[in-house]
Order: sequence, then structure tokens, then C-alpha cells
Amino acid sequence: MRGRFFLPGPTEVRPEILAAQARPMIAHRGADFVSLMADLQPGLKDVFRTDRPVLVAASSATGFMEAGIRNSGTGPVLSLVNGAFSERFAEIAVACGRRVDRIEVGWGAVHDPDEVRRALGRRDYDAVTVVHSETSTGALNPVAEIAGVVREHGGPLLLVDSVTGVGGAELHTDAWGLDFVLTGSHKALALPPGLAFAVASPRMMEASARTPGKGLYFDLVTYARNMETFQTPTTPALTLLYALQDQLRRILSETMEGRWARHMAMARRTWSWVEEEAAAQGIAMRVVAPEGHRSPTVTAVALPGGVDPRAVVGSMAELGWVVGAGYGQGKGTDFRIGHMGDHTLEELETMLAVLGTVLR
Repeated sequence: MRGRFFLPGPTEVRPEILAAQARPMIAHRGADFVSLMADLQPGLKDVFRTDRPVLVAASSATGFMEAGIRNSGTGPVLSLVNGAFSERFAEIAVACGRRVDRIEVGWGAVHDPDEVRRALGRRDYDAVTVVHSETSTGALNPVAEIAGVVREHGGPLLLVDSVTGVGGAELHTDAWGLDFVLTGSHKALALPPGLAFAVASPRMMEASARTPGKGLYFDLVTYARNMETFQTPTTPALTLLYALQDQLRRILSETMEGRWARHMAMARRTWSWVEEEAAAQGIAMRVVAPEGHRSPTVTAVALPGGVDPRAVVGSMAELGWVVGAGYGQGKGTDFRIGHMGDHTLEELETMLAVLGTVLR
């Protein structure tokens, strides 16, 4: 039954979007494929709020995280770590042989732009990594403000993981001056897993052109060159592109402003429910992320000692509903609600009512 899958990724995919994948194969070096790729670009550019080409890869979003590191020079990286996925970004940089300095804040917290400014004043960096919407905690970093601080120092490139941001949380690639923004298909865009998307600034492309040893599969210069003729450098995930084409039409019909507003309405209802249900049941549960810095797409809920979040997730599953277990440091204390994609406020209300029954 549709409307019961509230995992923080993959998210529920509408039946008609899944069905779009059943279209016949076409030659992925032929005119029909060129037409398909050209048709995708206006919608993708609107989603990312950019005039730059949106690069599309047959990959998970982690692939473009690595691409960001591999194409951004060879010098030190400053990684802003506030959860499991921002830690992954730092680990990828280490695995690629980069020197990595971390600014780490507590579980659920967000980064202070002034602290970033102080760190950038102590050493020269080629890149700064940050997660926009931290899926493990539901925290929303002030990316626009951090981007302003990074631009003050001129040299570093800002690499932004917006995996649970793009399509659900407000983001303006060009206006905010972001050098590299990436996401995956299976979160707020409400598509099956398997596609990654990214936008690279002119500065990022210049860095890619002069960076040695960046490998073959994720060379951004090659991606951009192929995109000029609406091609991909390697075999595309054709059936997923069919689904993307139909979903972009749905998103454009809703408008990004409408989509952002719907996600925020679901998020606010979730936060108020946590407080109301906690008071009603005498359970000291709370939203993990601080007020004013919460993601519109995912909420991590901390339970008090003695309440097993795995039992909550399991009981929901027995009733035919899916919510997420805690992740990383929150594995034994939190559960997570993915209120993103094509879910509605009405579907969310029904799920929260069932969740309240489980907690009682």
C-alpha cells in the first residue's frame, strides 16, 4: 500500500514512476538518447537552481563524493564533521590520499561559520567538505553562510553533499556560490537508487583540469565534455533516466517552491508531534537536531534510556509501516523518520498516529 514507507532513503517511489522504467531500450549513442538527455537538463537545472550543466552518473551519490575529492586538487582538505555522512566525506578524502583536518561538533549539532573562518585562517586548503542535510541526525548545516566564509579566503573549493537536501530542502547552487553540489536519486527526488547528480562551478572545473591522478570514471572534465553533446562518458542507466524524465515533469508541475514548502510542513508537523507525544506519554523523547537547524527531509528522534528504538521500528514494520533505525552514534538511542520525496502531510499524519499507538 502506498504512503507507508517513511525510511530516510531509499524513499517511496510512485507506481507510475516505477512503471516508466519499462520503456523499450534505445541506442545510448543515438539521436533518441541525445533527445532524452537534452530534455532532462532544464528540469535538473531548476532543481539545483543553477545555469550550469547538471552531470548525471550511473552511480550512488558516494561516487560523486569521491569525484569531488579527486577533482579538487591535491592539497589539504578541511572536513566539517557533524554526523555519519559528513564523516564519510572525510574518510573518502583520506582514502584518496589527501591530508584531512576535521572540525567536529557534537551529534546532532551544526557548524558555526565563525569556527570555519578561524580554521581557514590557520592553514591553506584546496577544499572544504560539508554535508547540507545530515541524514544520520536530521541536522541542517548553514551552507549559504559557510559558503560566504569560504569565498572570503578565495582559494578553497566548497564541496557540498546534499543527498537528503536537493529536491526537499531549499538550496541555490549558483546564488550561494557552491563549487560542487551532489545528490542521489533515491532521497528527496523520490526515484529508485542508482543515479547520482552533481553541479560543478567554473572554479571546480578549472581545478579538475589541472589535477593529476584523478582516475577515469569520475573525471569531471570528461563528464562536462560529454554533456556538451548530451552524452555520458560511460554506459548510462537508461531505465532510471526514463523514470527521472517523468519525475522531473511532476516536480516542475509542483514547482520547487511548492516542494520546499510541502517538505517544511511535514517536518514541522513531525517536530511538533514529537513534543506533543512526549508530553502525552511521559516519554522524554526529543528531536536530535537543534531548533532552527533541522532538516525539512529527515528527523532523528532520541528516545530515553530503557526504550529500544529497534523495538519501535520492528513494531511499526509488523503493522505494515517503515521508519528508520538510528544510524552511527544514534544506532542504540534514535529512530528516524524520512518525510521526503512525494509524501503528503495527510500520509504523514496517518503514520504518526500509528507510531503514537506503538509508543503507547
